Amino acid sequence: MGIDFTGRVAVITGAGNGLGAEYARTLARLGAAVVVNDIGSALDGTPDGTSPAENVVAEIMAAGGKAVANADSVATPEGGRAIVDAAVKEFGRLDIVVNNAGIAPAGRFTDTALAQWRHVFDVNVLGPVALIQSAAEHLLGQGSGKVINIGSLSSLRGKPVLAAYSASKGALLRLTEALSAEWAASGVQVNMIAPGGFATEAQQAVLDDPSVLARRVRKIPTGRMGDADEIAALACYLASPLSNFVTGSCYTIDGGELAKL
Repeated sequence: MGIDFTGRVAVITGAGNGLGAEYARTLARLGAAVVVNDIGSALDGTPDGTSPAENVVAEIMAAGGKAVANADSVATPEGGRAIVDAAVKEFGRLDIVVNNAGIAPAGRFTDTALAQWRHVFDVNVLGPVALIQSAAEHLLGQGSGKVINIGSLSSLRGKPVLAAYSASKGALLRLTEALSAEWAASGVQVNMIAPGGFATEAQQAVLDDPSVLARRVRKIPTGRMGDADEIAALACYLASPLSNFVTGSCYTIDGGELAKL
């Protein structure tokens, strides 16, 4: 039951580091050509002036894979179209869309301005909408494809001081369910992954402080943070033909954290 993505093309947003980068590396290792999207600039990259997305692409190509970097913003409809166009121009088709980019500014509800709410929804909800709409002509036209929306435990349980983020990730789950039903007969599957705590760059402040890490791990029944390759394996299953009868589902991968709440 091995997975082979040879001949398939994937777009992954927010893939310059963390879980997004691991999705990109794993899909490429299994044969997919990958568009690594991230708005991070060279200032966020390495001393030689390469961006986070370019660094991931270099890793993939050094291992014999196929990849191209893309820096278009998911927060605009034009960005979504440009990302899809980059995939088709470079690799000739599009098969897999992973909406991983997201932002989670923390703040008390009464201190969060409407402009901040709009920005969170632009990135976390309207960004995936625009990208999926741009990808639709290719996925529906060929009668096959996979859309994987990366949610959060906040898609299922609202969190204090993360009201905008929780609301946006809840909206993304409802979008996943609605679109999966609408496209069920088209050969395109739409699912969500809701990660818990993973040991990535996004959690570096937690990982670097033993007392903070201990408090975080106490919330997780397995007693540890997740490893990025564990969630990448789930993404690969949902991107593969093995999941052709799976659509409209939300997979929590959190070491039992949600079950404990």
